[in-house]
Amino acid sequence: MRKIRIMLAASLGLLMGGPAAAQSSEATIRIVLPYPAGGVGDTAARMIAESMRARLNRTVIIENKPGAAGRLGVQAVKDAPSDGSVLLFTPIAPMALFPHVYDNLAYDPARDFQPISQVGTYDLAMAVGANVPAKNLKELVDWLKAHADQAAYGTPAAGSLPHFFAVLFARHAGLELRHVTYKGNPQAITDLIGGHLPMFFTSTQDLVEAHKAGRVRVLATSGRARSPVLPDVPTFTESGYGIHGEGWYGIYAPARTPAEVVAQLNQAVVEAVRSDEFSKRLTPLGVQPTGTPAQEFVQIQKSDSELWGPVIKASGFKPE
Repeated sequence: MRKIRIMLAASLGLLMGGPAAAQSSEATIRIVLPYPAGGVGDTAARMIAESMRARLNRTVIIENKPGAAGRLGVQAVKDAPSDGSVLLFTPIAPMALFPHVYDNLAYDPARDFQPISQVGTYDLAMAVGANVPAKNLKELVDWLKAHADQAAYGTPAAGSLPHFFAVLFARHAGLELRHVTYKGNPQAITDLIGGHLPMFFTSTQDLVEAHKAGRVRVLATSGRARSPVLPDVPTFTESGYGIHGEGWYGIYAPARTPAEVVAQLNQAVVEAVRSDEFSKRLTPLGVQPTGTPAQEFVQIQKSDSELWGPVIKASGFKPE
C-alpha cells in the first residue's frame, strides 16, 4: 500500500506539472534598471513588465539599482542565477561603450550576458543657436572652419553617446572642436538659445520643443532614416556625411541561461514591444520600437561596440 501511495503521489505530481514546474510558474521575475526611476527607459521597462505579467502569468517587478554610472546594476545581474528570474534592462552605454571607457570593468558584456531582445532605438541630433548663420551641415562646417574661435560644442555629459557621436562627426568633417560638458540638457539648451554655445548634441527628443518653437535649429539627426519626431530634418548621411549612430534599450539575462528560457522571454518581450500600445506611448518620446530576435541583438551589440571603440579612443576621454 505504501508503494501504491508513492506511485499515486508521483503520478499526480506529473499531471500537475511537478513541484519544480509549479515553482517556476510562480517565481517572480525581477527586471533590474541600473539607473534611477523616471525617464523614457524606465517607462519602457514598466510597460514591458506589465505585459510580461499577463503573458507569462508570473509576477514581474522593476528594481531600480543606480550607481557607478550604471555599472552596479549591471554587475548585480551578472551575478544573478541563470534561470530567467533576474533580467537587465539597459541602454547602450554599459554594454557597447563602457568596455572601451573603463580599464577595469567588472563584467564582460559579451561573456557574462545573454541578450534577450533589443527593445527600441533612439536618434541623436545636433542643434545650433540663432547666432550661428548656418542653415545646413555644409554651411556649418564652412562657418566653423572660418571661425575657429566658435568651434565648440556641448553635450549632456562627458563620456556619453552624444559626446562620442560629436567626436565621430568632427573626424568626418575634418574639424577641431572643443568639448563643453554639461550636467544634463536644461542649462546647455539655455546657453544654446542665449548664444553662449554654438552647437549642442543630445537625443533628438530633447531638442524637439525648442526646434519647433524656432529657438534653436536642429541641422541633422543621427539615424539611418529620418526621425519620426522631426521628419523635416535630414540625417547626417543625407547631408553628405556618411555617419550614423543610434542609441538603444535592450533586455539581457545572465550568461548560461537555458536556450528554452531565452526563447520564452524573447517571445514575451517581442510581443510587448510590438504592441500598438507600446508604440503609441514610446514613439512620441523618441523611441522607435524594434523587438529583435535574441541572435540579432547579439550582432547589434557587437557591431556597435566595434563602431564606438575607435571613436572613444580618439576622444581621449578618461572617466574621473
